[in-house]
Amino acid sequence: MDLNLAVLIDGDNIPSAYVKEMMEEIAKYGNPTIKRIYGDWTNPRLGKWKNVLLENAITPIQQYGYTQGKNATDSAMIIDAMDILYSGKVNGFCIVSSDSDFTRLATRLREAGMQVFGIGERKTPNPFIVACDKFIYIEILKSQSEEAINNTSQNDDKNQVDKITPKDLRFIATTIEDVADDDGWAFLGDVGSLLQKKQPNFDSRNYGFQKLTPLINSIPHFEIERREDSKGRNKLIYVRIKEKKHKKSK
Repeated sequence: MDLNLAVLIDGDNIPSAYVKEMMEEIAKYGNPTIKRIYGDWTNPRLGKWKNVLLENAITPIQQYGYTQGKNATDSAMIIDAMDILYSGKVNGFCIVSSDSDFTRLATRLREAGMQVFGIGERKTPNPFIVACDKFIYIEILKSQSEEAINNTSQNDDKNQVDKITPKDLRFIATTIEDVADDDGWAFLGDVGSLLQKKQPNFDSRNYGFQKLTPLINSIPHFEIERREDSKGRNKLIYVRIKEKKHKKSK
């Protein structure tokens, strides 16, 4: 069953260029029944957002900057989020911001049983990332359309793909071990779920792969085995660490 999601966007620090890809990504996790964006719409800096709001049925919420140096947008988003929480109309939130000020909000929503997705730029501070159930970097949602390719240099594309570091390898390997059977094999679905719980911003797309299976398959340290389910209808994917000696239990 799809989650009913409240999508709250911080217009002050999220670029409008990714709105189409962002809404398509959110639709993978649930039904965005509430879609609001916050900012001072008298500020010319938000002009680009105005052009895409109607196309994506996002409601703009006007928030004046009453005091210099204070972020009134953050306060308005937090107040609205709590009002929506108590309305009982949704069972999940998507907070679109790169601002660590929403860390406590994400934590509070999860304490109330809400599923919380975060979307922000790679500069997002880690406390906000780990406060979410899942965090997606907005850069990996970049459109693959011909226009985006023409406007983005090849070097920029490379900069948006992370290299798999020894730390990443250890993280994946220990997660495989956490859910592996006596022979060292782990169901990849369980591995993916645990990776996400341990590190909400873990995403195979950060490494240039659309799915977890091709990412794991590209790493020589791991091996993959495809098995049929009990009915012989579906292929289940299992993974284990190659270097490890596996002994069958007696």
